[in-house]
Amino acid sequence: MKRDYLRVFDFNKEEFLFLIKRAIELKSGKDYLKCPLIGKSIGMIFEKPSTRTRISFEVAIYQLGGHPVYLSPKDLQLSRGETIKDTAQVLSRYLNAVVIRTFSHNTIEEFAKWSDVPVINALTDLHHPCQAMADIMTILEKKGKIEGIKIAYIGDGNNVANSLIEASALAGLKINIATPHGFEPLEESVEKAKDLTEINLLNEPLEAVLDADVIYTDVWLSMGEERNAYKKEKFKNFQVNSDLIRHAKADAIVMHCLPAHRGEEITDEVLDGTQSVVLDQAENRLHTEKAILEFLLSL
Repeated sequence: MKRDYLRVFDFNKEEFLFLIKRAIELKSGKDYLKCPLIGKSIGMIFEKPSTRTRISFEVAIYQLGGHPVYLSPKDLQLSRGETIKDTAQVLSRYLNAVVIRTFSHNTIEEFAKWSDVPVINALTDLHHPCQAMADIMTILEKKGKIEGIKIAYIGDGNNVANSLIEASALAGLKINIATPHGFEPLEESVEKAKDLTEINLLNEPLEAVLDADVIYTDVWLSMGEERNAYKKEKFKNFQVNSDLIRHAKADAIVMHCLPAHRGEEITDEVLDGTQSVVLDQAENRLHTEKAILEFLLSL
């Protein structure tokens, strides 16, 4: 029976932790000659711009022996009104899995409903699950453990925040989310996470970072919101800077899923500083995506 990865909670705790362990093995070079995707073709439908997600998935598929088939909206009959149902059913006859980066989460859920092959979420408006898995892998690498680690997320309660909450819950991390009023994360993700870990919704960045092991932020304005001056004004006191991070633990690491709007949600000094692990975090997208592909296509 095919499985999809549309949100972090599509995996259980054991599966999620197994995939992180497997990603670390793949990063170490173990099984570098193993090609579990040989002879398989993976579709990549990208309706939104991408640097890290597109390239890491293409490389992951290639290094596992598969063939990535990149499809932009203009390449598909979806742009001329073909239904998601018809597209999903036809592509299922050609491909072994489909990676989708789109706007509405409803779109990928509808595609997965009609697809006979695994569907992987490469980002929607509500979830960014592949990013979250790489985040937890990075924390484990840098801290040597994940259970009990305290994360402070500062900024918009967006797709990155929703997936980070779910990943923290499965991995046993504590998490503080600091957002302006009205910009809180998805209530469903928060409520489910509360059954598994400690989560606090706050409105003060300083309160969130106290005694934190990890400080995480993302852009205030997502794709399509760049001209939202009102939202930008609401976030002006939510910048991750040197004054803020000194209230966390001395060995706290700083994370950002990139791309960053330097000088807005994070300063150059912090993003390029010694506590920043953003490049390792970006690299780990490659390894976790390999683990996800290997797992879903072996079922």
